[in-house]
Amino acid sequence: MISPPAILARRFVAGETEKDAIAVGRRLHARGINATFDLLGEDVLDRDAARRSVEANRHLLRLIPPEVERNVSIKLTMMGLDISEDFCLELTAGILDTAREVGGFVRIDMEGSKHTQRTIDAFHKLRRTHENVGIVLQAYLHRTEDDVKEAVARSDRVRICKGAYKEPPEIAWTKMDDIRASFRRCAHLLLERGNYPAVATHDEGLVRDAIDHAREKGIGKERYEFQMLYGLRPRRWDQLVREGHNVRIYVPYGTHWFPYFYRRLRERRENVFFVLKSLLGG
Repeated sequence: MISPPAILARRFVAGETEKDAIAVGRRLHARGINATFDLLGEDVLDRDAARRSVEANRHLLRLIPPEVERNVSIKLTMMGLDISEDFCLELTAGILDTAREVGGFVRIDMEGSKHTQRTIDAFHKLRRTHENVGIVLQAYLHRTEDDVKEAVARSDRVRICKGAYKEPPEIAWTKMDDIRASFRRCAHLLLERGNYPAVATHDEGLVRDAIDHAREKGIGKERYEFQMLYGLRPRRWDQLVREGHNVRIYVPYGTHWFPYFYRRLRERRENVFFVLKSLLGG
């Protein structure tokens, strides 16, 4: 018998296999929407498991059909960051090499705060030899505005999001008004000076703010994109496309779906609202 959480997750996870993910990517492409594919998993402490994760990502990049943009998102703890940074860098460089061969792009996801600096450091090292890599920064962390300024100065490709991991108030904003204010500051800087930033949010106020700010500053729609999660606010994706915006959907797949799904529901009450609304057809 399938558990209720698994039934819910089916709406927000593409499936368990690469073929499931690619099928979603094809359907999105038909709607004028791009995808970034994420093989779910994290906190890998076994070298063979990390190698399998790498090979799965390389295989996916080769499988994605040419009409669908080859774009994947990865977590460095899945690539062995907690085993050894050198080991992780070697494995991740292999994914970037394959992505370069097929004209693809790799986004390094941000994880909990204990990995923030290590992830940024690893990204900088990979960026020295690979142009086809970007990073995610989380607006709820106190440090992020400074990280964004550094990223802009380096012309790094950045996805800005609110952040979904539970963090203490010493490290992160915990009130939504503060998180939104930080997000706006970071998004404005990225829109004005960033290298094709990704504004990743379902918060309509933040979506409208980004659109308005870009318009006021004369920033063309081709210079940035919006990103949203698979299964959340699908009607809004199409509206943004009709308005001429670039839209990319984060398409997770794989068997390790529960931490991803639970984190999205636990950390933000608004995500519960979006889930319920989506299930009701809104």
